[in-house]
Amino acid sequence: MIEVIDLKKVFGNGFEALKSVDFTIEKGDLVCLLGPSGCGKSTILNLIAGLLSPSGGDIRFAGSSVVKTEPKDRNIGFVFQNYALYPHMTVLENIMFPLTVGKKKISKEKAKETAEQYMALTNIEELHSKKPGTLSGGQQQRVAITRALVQKPDVLLLDEPLSNLDARLRLRIREEIRRLVKEVGITTIFVTHDQEEALSISDKIILLNEGIIQQNDDPQNLYLEPANLFVAQFIGNPIINTIPVVVENGMMKYSDSFEIPISHFSSTRFKDTMPDGEYVLGVRPEDVLLAEGKGVFKATLANVELIGRERILNFQIDSNRMKSIVSIEEELEEGTSVNFDLVYPKAFIFKKSGERIY
Repeated sequence: MIEVIDLKKVFGNGFEALKSVDFTIEKGDLVCLLGPSGCGKSTILNLIAGLLSPSGGDIRFAGSSVVKTEPKDRNIGFVFQNYALYPHMTVLENIMFPLTVGKKKISKEKAKETAEQYMALTNIEELHSKKPGTLSGGQQQRVAITRALVQKPDVLLLDEPLSNLDARLRLRIREEIRRLVKEVGITTIFVTHDQEEALSISDKIILLNEGIIQQNDDPQNLYLEPANLFVAQFIGNPIINTIPVVVENGMMKYSDSFEIPISHFSSTRFKDTMPDGEYVLGVRPEDVLLAEGKGVFKATLANVELIGRERILNFQIDSNRMKSIVSIEEELEEGTSVNFDLVYPKAFIFKKSGERIY
């Protein structure tokens, strides 16, 4: 449905927002552009919408380039971060408005009928005579989505549409967005910096950093099989434990805290050779386990956090801060000395450059 080919964007001040971006989105998919502020995700959205012109590359809808196509002719629905509703119009008038202007405008009677159909789909019929200023953030957000859907666009673009909502409402609205776009069967691109949001509703996630795609994959794979150190650190809460290690004579060492034979790591999981040198060992908190015996290393618990069914153990080995997630039944207190083991098949080893080798 959408092909982005070698897309580049350099702004007038010389800032290179996109360095060379390639991806394909299948018809009907809900894809999240995810990454930290300034990584290029909103730039991609604005280029697809036609609000910005690329410095190089191509954007194709169903095989045809749209780079020279005016935004109004791209058949796109856009929901902005601030919703951009007309304050002097009622909810019904806001939703009808796109149907009553431009080349494809229809009669007011037909526009009203269509608007009411979509308002029923998004459960906002009771708001039809209200003005945007009297609505809550969640209600405004649903009006903005309904106004975008009523145009029956080929593509729906959402630019951080949940960032103004409280946590509980965000959870409900994101479930509604997935239900809606799947029900209508519309190709959707959703921009967010919130990994939990992206993981919960996406068919695919495109994770960006500094204008470069770090990984384009299923949500589960970004967590289980991160392509590099940036992906491993960005995806996952609590954040992955990373330890600077030295490999020498078949042993992996971290200061005087631990020494692990390389043979503990499965030979079939290595993507590259590992000559002696400096590396980064990455282990998710749930893969740092309480040891039954001596374990790999010993540490004193700095503090213990209770999070529902689990406890997060915070500790240091040498100068490195780490976390372990254990069951709520493990009644451990601050100041306790604990032995830990690692789940080697689920660990990651990265070169200092960030490239993953295990």
